[in-house]
Amino acid sequence: MNAEHATSESVRKAKTFHFDRHTPEYRTRFGEITEHMHAQCPLAWTETYDGHWVAAGNREVFELARCDYVSNDRDYKNERRGYKGITIPGGQSMMPMRNGILEMDEPEHRIFRAVLNPYLSPRAVQRWLPFIDDLIRACLDEKIESGRIDFVDDLANIVPAVLTLAMMGIPLRKWAVYNEPAHASVYTPPDSPDSPRVQQLNLEMGLDLLANLQEIRREPRPGLIDGLVRMRIDGVEPEEIDLLGILALLIGGGFDTTTALTAHSLEWLSQHPGERETLSSEREYLLDSATEEFLRYFTPAPGDARTISADCEVAGQRFQEGERLWLSWAMANRDGTVFPDPDTVRLDRKANRHLSFGLGIHRCIGSNVARLVFKRMLTAVLDRMPDFQCDPEGAVHYDTIGVIQGMRKLPATFTPTPRLGVGLDETLENLEKMIQDQQLASPVTAPS
Repeated sequence: MNAEHATSESVRKAKTFHFDRHTPEYRTRFGEITEHMHAQCPLAWTETYDGHWVAAGNREVFELARCDYVSNDRDYKNERRGYKGITIPGGQSMMPMRNGILEMDEPEHRIFRAVLNPYLSPRAVQRWLPFIDDLIRACLDEKIESGRIDFVDDLANIVPAVLTLAMMGIPLRKWAVYNEPAHASVYTPPDSPDSPRVQQLNLEMGLDLLANLQEIRREPRPGLIDGLVRMRIDGVEPEEIDLLGILALLIGGGFDTTTALTAHSLEWLSQHPGERETLSSEREYLLDSATEEFLRYFTPAPGDARTISADCEVAGQRFQEGERLWLSWAMANRDGTVFPDPDTVRLDRKANRHLSFGLGIHRCIGSNVARLVFKRMLTAVLDRMPDFQCDPEGAVHYDTIGVIQGMRKLPATFTPTPRLGVGLDETLENLEKMIQDQQLASPVTAPS
């Protein structure tokens, strides 16, 4: 690189900021770092992880997320441009694959998404409401007489996991096979002594997922897996590795994000008992806005990476093809130019156009599920454990929030009351029968 080019590059990347979202410091200093970037460098270059752009401002994230010159593609076969998908750094996996439709560009993304939509539309999701309510009832019944619960282990981990498997067409009794690896793979760093065990759990989960896929291909039963194995692209079956990638994405998105949102919201409500009482008594008016505010404030999935796919100028910055970019939904959600008093939870916040489900064609396909499950868990706790108090000493947050802003433990106490029905195991058996009798896992197509 000659001196003139080096000078040009330094000018182009003048707004340089040391940014590493994978450090514990980013979690503990999130507000401070976000405020600094909004004021000084809402679109900055960082040298970490071989160098990449970081979009922190709401306007910058909005423009770049909808730009035609950014790519989600992960070229894991090295057949195209070598793009690295939606994670920075790329990381290593036991089986190289794409992260489902999130690492596909058009038109491929649209083809696969069209297969998933009939299972995840508002009409399709609403059919699951009695299933969800009975599952939540059973989880709370397991603890209601004791006066003690861990809102992560005993509720928020279980409900999204069981529902996700039900929608996929996997037997409900298998939820424990999927539950721990889905969470532990996020919060366990590669150098942890527990990493080999977590990798083994991930392998067992992957093998069970593959077994279900092959079984449903031979003997069809309703669910998302069935929809995927039946699809054809120009008359040809998709590669099995791509189907596994999509199913892994559904598990990751269906499990840990809703767990994280629920745990953080219950922790906040425990810390603000007056607002908890207001939310409970005025839920008819506040539940929807409170849900959007918790999504904004806690942003379970903090961001995604992209690759610049052509030399371009966006949001006042020149980019070069091949450069990497991090879009921070979490920091964009704290931008005071869009959200007045951004670091305060306002349960009645109006016009809350948060970015927690992403933007553009890759907006979260499971948003309808996440909202419904969260609301039903939250209101059930408010109704049956209205005086719950979370134990701040026992709460365990993820050490880092680079992937998911999650929690591992949230123990709480409350006034015991009688249970309302059978326990979790028997409820799962009953719910399995409900799925079959009512064909809940079948796709719902729009009326003609």
